[in-house]
Parts: sequence; C-alpha cells; structure tokens
Amino acid sequence: MSKTLKVIIGFVIVAIIAVMVVINLKKSHGKTIEVTTTEVQRGDLTKTVSGSGYVQPEVDVQISARISAEIMKIHVKEGDLVEKGQLLVELDSKFYEANREKAESGVMSAQASLKKAEADYARVQDLFKQSLASQAELDAKEAEMLLAQSQLRQAEASLREADDNLDKTRLLAPMDGVVTKLNKEEGEIAVGSQFQADPVMTVSDLSRMEVLAEIDENDVVLVSLGDATKIEVDAIPDTLLGGVVSEIAHEATTRGRGTQEQVTNFEVKVFVTSKFEQLRPGMSCTVDISTQTNEGVLHVPIQCVTMRDVEPDSSEESTEQNENGNKRKEVVFVVENDVAKVVPVETGISDDTNIEIISGVEEGQIVVNGSYRAISRELKDGSQVKVKKTADAAKEEDSD
Repeated sequence: MSKTLKVIIGFVIVAIIAVMVVINLKKSHGKTIEVTTTEVQRGDLTKTVSGSGYVQPEVDVQISARISAEIMKIHVKEGDLVEKGQLLVELDSKFYEANREKAESGVMSAQASLKKAEADYARVQDLFKQSLASQAELDAKEAEMLLAQSQLRQAEASLREADDNLDKTRLLAPMDGVVTKLNKEEGEIAVGSQFQADPVMTVSDLSRMEVLAEIDENDVVLVSLGDATKIEVDAIPDTLLGGVVSEIAHEATTRGRGTQEQVTNFEVKVFVTSKFEQLRPGMSCTVDISTQTNEGVLHVPIQCVTMRDVEPDSSEESTEQNENGNKRKEVVFVVENDVAKVVPVETGISDDTNIEIISGVEEGQIVVNGSYRAISRELKDGSQVKVKKTADAAKEEDSD
C-alpha cells in the first residue's frame, strides 16, 4: 500500500471519528424529550372542600310514653305514612280510667259540700242581720264556705290531672311523616320518665333530608353557611344530588386524642335540595362543598405546574427553598418551535383537575402537561421537545 493511500485512509478515519463525536455531543446536550401538551384555557374554577357523612331526616321525632303502662295496641308498622294527630299506640288505660272516675267523684262531692256551705253561710248571714246570730257564728260559716271552695278547686285540679294521664295512654303522631323505626312490641311496658326517654317508635319527615358530614379542621374555616354542595350517595351511584350548607358546628369532634392517629373534624349539616325518593336515613355519602368560584380565569391542568430553581432577582411569589437554600418557584413549560421554555407563574385556586394561573402565561399558549417525569425532572429551559399526539388529538385530526 502506498504512503499516499495510507494518509488518505487515516484522514477518513479521523473524519468519521470526529463526526461521531459531534453527533454524540449533540445527543448528550440536545436530547429531544417526548412530551404531551395542552392549551392555556379560560373558564370558571371552583374550589371545593370534601368530607364524608350520612343521610338523616332534618326533623326526626322519637315517640315516648309519658306514663308507665303496658302497650295494648300498636296501630302502625315501619314504613307507614302517618298524619299529625293520628293514633299510633294505645297503652293500658284501666288504672287511669279508674283514677279519673275517682277524681270526678271527688269534684261532685266538693261541689255538694260547697253548695251546702254557701247555703249555711247565707242562712247565718240573714240571722246576723236580725241580730239572731253572733259575729263569730257568721265568721265560722264564711270560713267553712271558703274551705269548700278551696276543696272544689283541688278536686277539679285532680280531675284535670286524671284526664291528662288518661290522654297520655294514647300516643299520637306529632307531625306528618313516616314511621322509620319501631322499638317496642305489643305487651311490653312503656316506661314514662321525665329524665330518661324510652322511645316506642321514631317518626321522620322524609320530605326534608340533610347530610351530617365531618370536615377536616383545616378545611372547615373555608366553609360558609349557604355554600352550594354536591352530594354523592354510596348506594346510588352515578347520581349527584344538590344541597346547601345549613349548619356548621362550633365545637370539634376529636378521635384518637393524644395519639399519632388523632383526627379533629367539625360536623357540618348540608340540607339536601334535590328530591330523591330512594334517599333513606343512614345512607353513607360524600359531599363536595363549593367554597370559592372564580369566573373567567386562566387555568391549566394541575400537573403542568412544578417547582424549579429561579434566579436571585426573581419574584418572591409562589416560592420556597430547597435543601441548599436556593429559592424555587412555581413554573410551567411553554412550548414554542419545539423548544420548552421555563415560565414562572403565579397560581390561584384549584379544583380536582385544574389550577388557576393569575400571571405568567396568556390564553392559547401551549404548555407541557406530560409526562410527569419530563415535567418534574427532565425538562430544562431550552430543552428540545417532540410533541406526542394523544389519542384524542389523533381522533380530531382524523375527523378533520
């Protein structure tokens, strides 16, 4: 092989190596990252607070006996519709009927005694006017008459009490509603007490239902009376009911106090505005309370926003410090001409999928929304990107 040929071959080999080095350098410094994108859109965003709870009637009345007696007859069963004043339960009334008869006899006796005392007083008064009776005799008859009047009032009071006790042997519906629970059977004793209720049954107004939900202490400060609420009942899938916040507890309920599992919640009542016949007391449900709505705001999917290091003179808003003390800021990656640019943004409220962008980008700009790995680690300011078509985008192109 000639010397000239060897030189030419050497130059070719060097050139090939140089080209490969350049290509590798470009690959290492200008690696194209595959991403998905979306547009910055304008619309309404609603911040929500969630909690779990159960359905209950707004008005729920426990029917208890006010006297102690055997249950003779129950006129309703669970699920029956009842009207206000309807007879529900009859208690054994024999004892109270006898007491009433005794009290009535006492009234009649007191009336007779009063009539006699009044006649005696009138007779002695006439004699006194004729000076045929002394003042002492007149005073004595007047005292007898006043005593008879007092005894009549006592007898009448006893009769009213006996009537009241007799009426208490008939338990009546206090309102229109539905019998939702029976606690006693015929033949059992209904115990009447002023201090401890012994419910015979429960009558509920199922036309007005509410949800008793538990809201985390960090979220309850955002909730206000009248806030619109969406209710999802576990037993009724794919159905959203409407409601409004009607009551917020002022005292917390705490479970696991003093342990790592301690949970502090506040009870919030939500009145159900939707009419739904299948709703039953005790059903489990979740509530999403709308605490704030911003209309016509810029927003992007939540995953578009990430935290990155910023220059020392950058805005202080939406920043935090990393382990090295460097300031980090919320940013999005705006794509222009297949290049990703880091753009700091100021964010506002968010819902389950989107977050409000107060400043930093404009409506219609293209921002990266995937993958998570690209957004959180791989992308840098000036990174070359290749936009991957999503299934939805491909369908739109085919339809065009």
